Amino acid sequence: MSKWMQEWSTQTVGPHNLKRAERPVPEVGEQDILVRTLAVSLNYRDKLVLETGMGLDLAFPFVPASDMSGVVEAVGKSVRRFQPGDRVISTFAPGWLDGLRPGTGRTPAYQTLGGAHPGVLSEYVVFPEGWFVAAPKSLDAAEASTLPCAGLTAWFALVEKGHLRAGDRVVVQGTGGVALFGLQIAKATGAEVIVTSSSREKLDRAFALGADHGINRLEEDWVERVYVLTADHGADHILEIAGGAGLEKSLKAVAPDGRISVIGVLEGFEVSGPVGPLLLKSPVVQGISVGHRRALEDLVGAVDRLGLKPVIDSRYKFTEVPEALAHLDRGPFGKVVIEF
Repeated sequence: MSKWMQEWSTQTVGPHNLKRAERPVPEVGEQDILVRTLAVSLNYRDKLVLETGMGLDLAFPFVPASDMSGVVEAVGKSVRRFQPGDRVISTFAPGWLDGLRPGTGRTPAYQTLGGAHPGVLSEYVVFPEGWFVAAPKSLDAAEASTLPCAGLTAWFALVEKGHLRAGDRVVVQGTGGVALFGLQIAKATGAEVIVTSSSREKLDRAFALGADHGINRLEEDWVERVYVLTADHGADHILEIAGGAGLEKSLKAVAPDGRISVIGVLEGFEVSGPVGPLLLKSPVVQGISVGHRRALEDLVGAVDRLGLKPVIDSRYKFTEVPEALAHLDRGPFGKVVIEF
């Protein structure tokens, strides 16, 4: 194995400052594993971190991206969970193994890869063994790389926290990575899925994945349409991807004692909505910031058991990271993945 590797990094906040450079492969510590990266899946968050920093205390040169899959090349002498040759995927929030999220009311924890910790747009990464889980046996490397953030976010919202049941009505906003995972997980559970989008072509593709209903939000009021489709029952679960003032519509569309998972910030970091439906319907409004390692392991098991296949819009080469980020800007159907 070469002692040198290539990686993408930036010296300042701003996507156009990304550069590809060569540096030594990191040394493997006693509890570390060396992983050769096979694929990296991009998230909207990666774009925000590059463009704004998101208020994080980034260490420069900063390597972006949090979600990867790869193969173990070497292990430290105290490593017990993996051995060379194992296929693994990263965890988004290292150290959050199970249970309650670390942190306090004053200082919530947000120690993630591609943020407080280095990112994964490198040919090799060296992290503690606890920062990885075994990859699904049924997925290729690109597909597996989509699970740590997008896949786990949908799983955590609907299954881990949402206790989704067969027959529940689920509204999925949009057709990005989290949304399409939500669609597939909900259908596998036996739920009725309603997808909203501004694109008729994307709605047609969502139907092909099993969506029961599609609403073009540019052509009609999606809340009123949800009422019609559910005989005024409303939505038992809503994956709220837009955020901002869009929460108002979700509060109107949710069923009494339903659940709204606030995931996205496409319409801003300040959410707002009327207090009337909040008081009268008593919905659970939960913020979802991905999830813990045990839930990711549960998701991996479900992927292999149920035959779930992540939706990849496009695959780019490691040399094409700027082009992949530009595609992310355009709003992909599913995930954008970089293969090594």
